[in-house]
Amino acid sequence: MPRLVLCLLVLVLAACAAPAPKPESGAPLILISIDGFRADFFDRGLTPNLKALASDGVRAQAMRPAFPTLTFPNHYTLVTGLYPDHHGIVNNRFSDPASGKKFVYKDASITSDPSWWGGEPIWVGVERQGKHAATMFWPGSDVAIGGVRPEHWMPFDGKMSSSARVDQVLAWLDLPVAQRPDLVTLYFDVVDHAGHDHSPDSREVNDAIVTVDRALGRLLDGLRQRGMLDKTNIIVVSDHGQVATEKGAYVILDDIVDVRDLRIENMGLLSTFAAEPGHEAAVEKALLAPHDHMRCWKKGETPARLHYGGNPRIPPLLCLADPGWLIWTREFVNRPGFFVSKGEHGYDNADPHMSALFVASGPAFKRGLVVPEFDNVDVYPLLTRLLGIRPAPNDGNPATSEQMLR
Repeated sequence: MPRLVLCLLVLVLAACAAPAPKPESGAPLILISIDGFRADFFDRGLTPNLKALASDGVRAQAMRPAFPTLTFPNHYTLVTGLYPDHHGIVNNRFSDPASGKKFVYKDASITSDPSWWGGEPIWVGVERQGKHAATMFWPGSDVAIGGVRPEHWMPFDGKMSSSARVDQVLAWLDLPVAQRPDLVTLYFDVVDHAGHDHSPDSREVNDAIVTVDRALGRLLDGLRQRGMLDKTNIIVVSDHGQVATEKGAYVILDDIVDVRDLRIENMGLLSTFAAEPGHEAAVEKALLAPHDHMRCWKKGETPARLHYGGNPRIPPLLCLADPGWLIWTREFVNRPGFFVSKGEHGYDNADPHMSALFVASGPAFKRGLVVPEFDNVDVYPLLTRLLGIRPAPNDGNPATSEQMLR
């Protein structure tokens, strides 16, 4: 048996055989994501409810998202503790060479196929170990991963207001105690949309931040009215930050390489390619040379800190734009209706503009603690500890959360 396969088998068997840990408290856990909430948005003075949670609990100076700093890869990393290279959601759009299928994050008819989703998300572990889970939207939560869905879930509806999402969470928490979910996820997307449409420094983003904070206040009030606020662990995260983009800040591939020699899978801030057969040497020589506002690598030669480049779903060549820049072909830029968002993400996860949020409060957490930046793969071991379930094999470090807990 190959050594790698044997090691993975040992990990799986160890995870199955280990006894479930004792929960950090008997409290339900609510995991909240504010899509696109950059770490320093916390300092804008627009989030009194979020600030109150942080003051009464733990806040990270920042949380480092996984690379690429995109919505679907990072939301799935948060709930599996696996880097995108390991769970298989390697981009918002990508192809699988084995099946020939293409993953498109906005197409539910595609994303509902469980074969895309590797690892074990937290709600599957909860259900398999005899507890109850409810998901108010989260990438992957409407998919029967390993044949298991959360006990309560809803298909994504982007038109559902932030306050309505909170009301559904409270309705689930009103279930009889024996049926009440031990884990609830809650997802807000208005900050991310405002950043794309108007830039992260816009009034519209500030308005969206206020909207989400009011929804958070609605949740806290609802918990307080039910006598549950002091008995509930709440973790608020984001998947990535945002950076402003400007028209004309483009790397044009035609100026670097003969684009007829490329099979392009993605363009934009993270562009991925394969060379047409017979043109590999010329394409690699052109792309791998130094370029202004862009770095390129062969698959498997990306910086080790990115933990990215080993999955079969990643094409042979990757080019990453500098923050705020984008990579296009001239034909694409000149097409009718060409549009560029005013804010973007997906860049190098070491860039502060990509930094994410982490705030946690509840009976399991210390009060008034600020911790250094940590990797978002470390959230999953914390979730399993709070819930008292056995973790699936993951890339997270359980020691990260030790300092946070009472």
